Amino acid sequence: MPTNLRSALDALAQTFASSVLAAIRSASIDDLLAEAGGARPVHPGKAAPTPKPASKTRGGRLARRSAADIEKALASVVALVKKTKGGLRSEQIRKQLGLDVREVPRILKTGLSTKKLKAKGHKRATVYTAA
Repeated sequence: MPTNLRSALDALAQTFASSVLAAIRSASIDDLLAEAGGARPVHPGKAAPTPKPASKTRGGRLARRSAADIEKALASVVALVKKTKGGLRSEQIRKQLGLDVREVPRILKTGLSTKKLKAKGHKRATVYTAA
């Protein structure tokens, strides 16, 4: 009796597995992606979703920046501040250069400590100028 039951269960499992494979093979990629909960399906005529910026890691934290990266960002901040007569606040610098909110304080602090930037004012009213 156990061999009869086992062979019946094996036959049912084989039938089930082949039915599942047939259903997957006949489904469209959009249906498969929608069921998997993965990326949104891309339809012809619609733009593909844009990838996330590379400057962030998976946990939402900023990627580690080298000293060269910080110097490069600082050079662009100094060049921008030199163009404006009265200087700029940190929010304006961030917006014009497209920097992340979390990376601006480090760049400004480095600029002040290396005396490439001068600061006047307090808190949000601080205006940065080129030294």
